This record gives sequence, C-alpha cells and structure tokens, in this order.
Amino acid sequence: MLSVNVKNGREPLTLRVAVVGSGPAGSSAAETLAKAGVETYLFERKLDNAKPCGGAIPLCMVSEFDLPQDIIDRRVRKMKMISPSNREVDINLDNEEEYIGMCRREVLDGYLRNRAAAKGAHLINATVHKLDFPINNTDPYTIHYVDHTEGGAQGIAKTLKVDVIIGADGANSRIAKEMDAGDYNYAIAFQERIRLPQHKMAYYNDLAEMYVGDDVSTDFYAWVFPKYDHVAVGTGTMHVHKASIKQLQAGIRARAARKLAGGQIIKVEAHPIPEHPRPRRVVGRIALVGDAAGYVTKSSGEGIYFAAKSGRMCAETIVEMSNGGSRIPTEADLKVYLKRWDRKYGLTYKVLDILQNVFYRTDATREAFVEMCGDRDVQRLTFDSYLYKTVVPANPITQLKITAKTLGSLLRGNALAP
Repeated sequence: MLSVNVKNGREPLTLRVAVVGSGPAGSSAAETLAKAGVETYLFERKLDNAKPCGGAIPLCMVSEFDLPQDIIDRRVRKMKMISPSNREVDINLDNEEEYIGMCRREVLDGYLRNRAAAKGAHLINATVHKLDFPINNTDPYTIHYVDHTEGGAQGIAKTLKVDVIIGADGANSRIAKEMDAGDYNYAIAFQERIRLPQHKMAYYNDLAEMYVGDDVSTDFYAWVFPKYDHVAVGTGTMHVHKASIKQLQAGIRARAARKLAGGQIIKVEAHPIPEHPRPRRVVGRIALVGDAAGYVTKSSGEGIYFAAKSGRMCAETIVEMSNGGSRIPTEADLKVYLKRWDRKYGLTYKVLDILQNVFYRTDATREAFVEMCGDRDVQRLTFDSYLYKTVVPANPITQLKITAKTLGSLLRGNALAP
C-alpha cells in the first residue's frame, strides 16, 4: 500500500530524486531511478563537457552497462609499460574477445546522459548553487539553481523541491560542500589531445602506453592512449603546482617524442582526481557517488567503471528502500548503499593503494614494477582484475611464484633499500 504525503499537494507520494551531475555516475543513477518509475531530475551544467580523462573502460563495463560498439574508439589489446630507464615490457591479451575500450568522455557521457533522459529522467541544463535543508525526515530539500535552457550562460534562477539528492558532480562537488562531506586529497590529471599524421596514428591502432619515472610523474604514471583520430597524452600527480604539472607533461612529451613527431595539439585539459573516499558519503537523504564520493582507484587511477557502478548501486538501493518510490528513505536506508559498496570493492581499493605505495615510491621501485609486469602470471592476474573488476585469487602455487618474483624484482633493483 502506498504511503500518503499530504504536504506540497502530493497524495499519494511519488518519490522525487535529483541527481546533480550527468557523467557516468549521475547518468547511471538517473537511468536506474527513471526505469523504476521514480520521478528523476538530472542536472548538468555543461552538456558538451569533456572531462580530461584517459578514457579507458574495462570489458565488463561494456556488457554490464550495455554500451554500443560505436562509442568505443579503439579496442586496445596491447600495452607497453615503459620504465624510467626506457625499458619496455609488452603486455598482450591472448584472448581475441578481450580488450580495453578507449572512449572520448564527451561521447560516452553524452550517450549515457541521453539514454537516462530517454528512460524518463528530466534533464535540466543548469548550475546548482545551493541547498535548503529540511527540518525533519520527511520535508523536501530545496535546490537553488540557474537554468541555462532559458537565458543562456546567465540563466534564470529557479528552485526545485525533492526528497532525495544524489551528488554526482565530480571532485569539486557543490553537493559535497553543501552537505559538509569533508575534504580529501586530490591529484591533478593533465592531458593534451594530439592529432598525429596517419602513419604515426597507425602505430597506436590497438596499443596504449604507460610511462613511469620521476620525470613524468613523481607519484603516478603518464600515458599515451589512442582515441578515434588522435592520442591522449597526459600525466597525473599529487603535486598540484602549475609549474610542476607543466614540467611533468614536458617529461612525457620528451619520452614519447619520436612517436608523437608531427602531431598537432587540438585540446589541452586538466581536472582534479580524488585520492580517497570522502569522510562522509551519506548525510541525511543526500548520497555521493563517483568522483564526488572519491571512488578513483590508486595505482591505476581508474574511475569510469566505479563511477557508473556506484551511481547504479546507489539508485538501486534508493528504489529498494523506498519500495519502488512509494516512501521516503531515511539516512540509514541510504547508508545500506555504502555498506554494499564497501563490502564489494573495499578490498580492491586497499590492494591498489598498497601497490601504489610499494611500486611508485622511487625510480628503483618503478623499474622493479615494470620488470614484474613482464611475467605472464602477473599479466594474467592483472588483466583479470582490471577487465572483470575483481581482485582475482590466484591458486596458491601461482601466488607463491608471483610473490617470489615480486621480491626478486625489488631486490635486483635495490628497491627495498630505505
């Protein structure tokens, strides 16, 4: 039986949810809610937004989120890991059905956003500025926003009352600030899109490169990832000073200079990337997902799949706990999403955090890391974990072999020295 809410002329209750931000996290949440019949509002400030991002998605995301092949620019089946001394290790996928998908974020995000709208989400081109909080557990939140559909960039000030809010508005989340979610450390991703001559682009047809070394990133890695008609060349670092980032970008350009010769820069991008989850991800009837929540992995810096997955899991929890939108969920109800998320992916984040702390410390440890990547057992374990998003348990003999090889690589590179 439907519960009754006589306030604001709503009888019987139809749950109203606002999703702020329409990247993979927000659009996946909005689609899930709309399909379940929940009244859903999807806010996006820039409909043509192209987030600076390597754009790699795992194979499991293609099937799990029913992504069409035409939004995937390249199927990468070869990876080069390049050490500080320019030692190259080739990592190739043996199974012809397996690949890493390379996407442009403006294409992927646009597809997911439009699909959510087609399922019934009300898409609003607007900038959210402020929230008014209710004084009890049933009154609505009031969202203050500027609607850009009318009045262009200046927009028109409007308000909307909703029962639940999902903050999917990235590392600089306005919703996180409004709910006092707390701060987190962040890195900066800096990227240049470079259009190469056709014969140069052919080299990157199904190949991506990852470079490590103090010259390209003091605490992360640099990349050359192929897209439709260009390559994305970038670096990530927690040293957020502009001069440092420019120096590191110059480092990756120098390391890959021969392969990038004759290329033309068509776009320059930069964006913060969270380094760990925020202290509070659910407050009242507001939940954070994706980058706003801090769901980017250490070591790999991957966030697209985890953003989409967190948005979907949060929305599924809201649908379940609201009995299909017939009652207003509580803070405790929304925290069920956090428990499920941490139970499913907590170990993955811990393992990748340890790997980053061990292998990205010095150039010696990075040399050891690249050497270890040459081992087939390590490659298979790594690819299984990435492609299918599980920390795959190796059989005991393989695990012992990998441990021995890891220690051997670290010792040979003198990487265990204090």
